[in-house]
Amino acid sequence: MRPSFPRYDVLIAGAGFAGSLAALILQRLGWKVCVVEKARHPRFAIGESSTPAADMILRDFARQYDLPWLHAFSRYGSWCRSYPDVMRGLKRGFSFYKHYPGKAFYTNDQHEHELLVAASVDDEHSDTQWLRADFDAFLVEKVQEAGIVYLDQAEIVDVEEAEELTFTLQREGVDRKLRADFFIDATGSPHLLQRLWQVPSTADDFYTHSFAVFSHFEQVPLWEEMLAGMGYKTHDYPYRADFSALHHILDEGWMWMLRFDDGRVSIGFVLDGHADLPGLPLKQINDMPAGQIWQQMLSRYPSLQELMRGARLCAQPGRLLRSTRLQRRLWQPAGRRWVALPHTAGFVDPLFSPGNAHTLSGLERIVRIFQQDRDEDRQELLRKYASELQEEHRLIDKLIAGCYRTMSHFQLFTAWSMVYFACTIAYEQHRNAVSAAHTANLPEGFLLAGRAEIRQMVEACWQALQQLPQNENYTPRQIDAFNRKIRDCIAPFNTAGLLNPAVHNMYHHTTADV
Repeated sequence: MRPSFPRYDVLIAGAGFAGSLAALILQRLGWKVCVVEKARHPRFAIGESSTPAADMILRDFARQYDLPWLHAFSRYGSWCRSYPDVMRGLKRGFSFYKHYPGKAFYTNDQHEHELLVAASVDDEHSDTQWLRADFDAFLVEKVQEAGIVYLDQAEIVDVEEAEELTFTLQREGVDRKLRADFFIDATGSPHLLQRLWQVPSTADDFYTHSFAVFSHFEQVPLWEEMLAGMGYKTHDYPYRADFSALHHILDEGWMWMLRFDDGRVSIGFVLDGHADLPGLPLKQINDMPAGQIWQQMLSRYPSLQELMRGARLCAQPGRLLRSTRLQRRLWQPAGRRWVALPHTAGFVDPLFSPGNAHTLSGLERIVRIFQQDRDEDRQELLRKYASELQEEHRLIDKLIAGCYRTMSHFQLFTAWSMVYFACTIAYEQHRNAVSAAHTANLPEGFLLAGRAEIRQMVEACWQALQQLPQNENYTPRQIDAFNRKIRDCIAPFNTAGLLNPAVHNMYHHTTADV
């Protein structure tokens, strides 16, 4: 007689926001779910910046799957009123400032070294920075309130695949087994699928090559106050730059700053791994501790060094952390009885904050797969999902690699970044059109990566970028020609006046109505 182990329809590994939302939605659809989490909440995590597309999907989940409380988290104003104890920050848009090594930040009245791209019309309807320790823990509480089995501090160590899946877990030093018909990997890492199903992961076919050094800080002054102290005017800004996804663009990469309402700030350097840092060969960088890289980068950029002079590490995580290479992709993101969410299946780079929206877009597709009655239909949609993810990672990779290619010359960077914003606007507008038509159709991939005209537009821009000479002494004629080429390529999707020289890099509203 076969041993009687606990049995579930779906086992979900990982209780980040996506794993918990997957459990809550699938339970609403009638599935018996178990969530297994290796760590314990609250826990530190990055992946904190929301976008209009992510907020749209949260609202769709709230409406479609009877999760009314979730709607409040899709806008800053409603989040603050409904859940003031779940910490968040205000994110009005995307702000970029170009710094040059050894020089204090400088700009002019035409905002030559600034780019601000609004993503909302006011604070009330703004996107948010998610303090993941709070937001993820809140969602786990919702999972437990719903009566979903939740096992934390438990590690999945083995699976046997026969008529069903039999998993071996280690929890509190004891092995236990449970059975499930299907497995969702929401861990955000390729390691579990490598262990259970021997799925290889690769970084070989990415153009982007970057790694990050990061932590949470307190006592960080406002960047706009520093600008004012330097005599620069910000009266024509579309929003307060500190309350956005703030990017300091460097020759070697970039620095993010995401500010939360309690004063803590998520800060990280993301550095191009293709080249040596000045005076530091790549081989040395690979062996260098996070703190040494951090100080080396601050010493290169006087304004950032001054901004961080009085900053202190927050209690959590309490130290600087360093990633390995960020780029990775599973060779196979889905199988007959398992599927990986997008951040588990692969990742490119945090520039432009695509991660959370991409993960949510993958989750909505996975949920649709579970709504199919026939196994043949589910298998076909799993194959389609796997193919879509590969297209999406390829598209995001080119969009971000182009930014690294142009970071040393801000006029080229601002032009190239508009290719990304054109894709996001097209994606948001498509989502709005589908919602207004009350159809059940999903977009053709994240950022419409499945749409031929989007891929062709990005490829045309990419080829224009490759034709630029490999030097930093571009003539005004070369810069103007590149800007014209990008403007022409994105024209069919440019409904927000991108690359309009009259706005002087200050874009007051670029997103679809959300």
